[in-house]
Amino acid sequence: MKVTTAALALLQTGFQTSFRGGLEQAPSQYKRISTIIPSSNKSETYGWLGKLPNVREWLGDRVIQNLKDHSYQILNKDWELTIGVDRNDIEDDSVGQYSALFQEMGYSTGAHSDQLVFSLLSAGFTTDCFDGQFFFDVDHPVIAADGSKTTTSNMTAGAAAPWFLLDTSRALLPIILQERKPWQFVARDALTDENVFTKKEFQYGSDARSNVGYGLWQLAHGSKAVLDATGYAAARTSMMSMKGDHGRPLGIIPNLLVVPPSLEGAANRIVKNELTGGGNTNEWAGTAEVLVVPWLA
Repeated sequence: MKVTTAALALLQTGFQTSFRGGLEQAPSQYKRISTIIPSSNKSETYGWLGKLPNVREWLGDRVIQNLKDHSYQILNKDWELTIGVDRNDIEDDSVGQYSALFQEMGYSTGAHSDQLVFSLLSAGFTTDCFDGQFFFDVDHPVIAADGSKTTTSNMTAGAAAPWFLLDTSRALLPIILQERKPWQFVARDALTDENVFTKKEFQYGSDARSNVGYGLWQLAHGSKAVLDATGYAAARTSMMSMKGDHGRPLGIIPNLLVVPPSLEGAANRIVKNELTGGGNTNEWAGTAEVLVVPWLA
């Protein structure tokens, strides 16, 4: 193939088509547990995370439910993936081998949100959220019904592989995916580009700006206990019994059991089997959906 501007334009179109194909095939499990929030700045501050509003009987004047300012900030990060194509491969008509590579490039960028979101969920036992506590912790601060300060828990300690029980029915989910700029395909493939002159290499890449942070810890329970009916029941009861400030019930009903591949069988036995191992009715069947996440392996 003669390397011309027209030929390079056709190649770029083909590479971009393969990239988009891979992007469309990429998994999107992150949408199950994260709220996608557009960003227009270098960072965004989520001071309103500290207050869940609650309806009250209108007696006298309205009571303004001011939002607590926790100054929780998510800073956008830059991400990129770049592939170099040797000029000799173009001249020798060997570019067909790159089609699968650019498709994988699209798949990798498309799966990046999954990696970010579930890595953050997994790190919740040791990473702070908006109230200054670890996202999964035993002493999140709340205000009791009598106005005193107390604490509540959204985790179970243990030494087993972590698993997570979530309520994904609310407007704001446990994880925030902040998107500043979506993935876009870019190229440095002009015959006059320095990389072509010095390295005889045409460069194609994709880049984006985004980051993740924690949403409402109240909607997630992280457990390192053995995943069995007893542990599942305890986590479920803990979430459904949780109260917010001033002792008001939060109305949480967990509906998603998130597990690594190693716990897929245990999760299915708990919420999918109609009968227990002893032949009795399984009271937890259908109480949650199982989401098996390879990124938690």
